[in-house]
Amino acid sequence: MKKINAKLLGAVLLLQVLVPLPAAIADDVLPARLMTLELASDIAQGAIDACRKDGYQVSVVVVDRSGRTMVLLRDVFSNHYFNELAQGKANAVVLSSVSTAELKVNRSDMIAELNLLDGVMVLRGGLPIQVAGSMIGAVGVSGAPGGDKDEACAQQGIDAVQERLDFAE
Repeated sequence: MKKINAKLLGAVLLLQVLVPLPAAIADDVLPARLMTLELASDIAQGAIDACRKDGYQVSVVVVDRSGRTMVLLRDVFSNHYFNELAQGKANAVVLSSVSTAELKVNRSDMIAELNLLDGVMVLRGGLPIQVAGSMIGAVGVSGAPGGDKDEACAQQGIDAVQERLDFAE
């Protein structure tokens, strides 16, 4: 009986030593929320649909949290330059973690320098895509007659999936 208790005691002591180990290792690995292709596609399509209702032919780019393109949708009469502008707007959001409109206000002192960065364009029409306060990506829209209209379409694209974002785990 004493041998069983000694083995049990040894096992309990071993567990106490090992249990903190995963917590220490866990500090070296960070959890990340990633956007699915389906979510990115639905945001882009929502933005295209919103602009079409107002008669605008636009390009929409959705990027992941690191600025890699997930979706690029171009309406029939939208041109290559709108694609590049939409990409640049989305990248500016990734750079700053705020909308391009906020970035223009917050860092008006360095817009010219930011626009010199490869693939970054600080113009209205870029919005962050967030889940529980964390940015999981960005959307950029270009082609409507004014950045405010681009931004409104981008917002409607996000609004189209807002419930999915609100209830994401």
